[in-house]
Amino acid sequence: MSGARRREEPPHAQQHALANGGGAGPRGSVWGKALRSDSAWHDKDEFLDVIYWFRQIIAIILGVIWGVVPLKGFVGIAIFCLINAGVLYLYFSSFQQIDEEEYGGTWELTKEGFMTSFALFLVVWIIFYTAIHYD
Repeated sequence: MSGARRREEPPHAQQHALANGGGAGPRGSVWGKALRSDSAWHDKDEFLDVIYWFRQIIAIILGVIWGVVPLKGFVGIAIFCLINAGVLYLYFSSFQQIDEEEYGGTWELTKEGFMTSFALFLVVWIIFYTAIHYD
């Protein structure tokens, strides 16, 4: 067999792609579902990935803000933790309206990807603070 031949997709995969956004592919459909309220999540890992990446985005945004505004110490860390946990809790409980017990409870969803986002937040915060405010 020639390596140049393209593998044909099964018909059910094509129908699934068309049903999820006109063949935009799996990446487009996941983010489309993530930004639509009350989406159906058939794959638990997809939703957990969305939670994880939303946390990373929040960490970068808050790290930049905390670095530009010369915020220091425990207050900055505490506010980050409250915002990060609070925004994601509101996202999965009110916006997506998922059954938390299906994912292991509210605590499991609240802590999903939290430590990596906390580490990313600290790195971004330190870099921006040092670059702007260090003499």
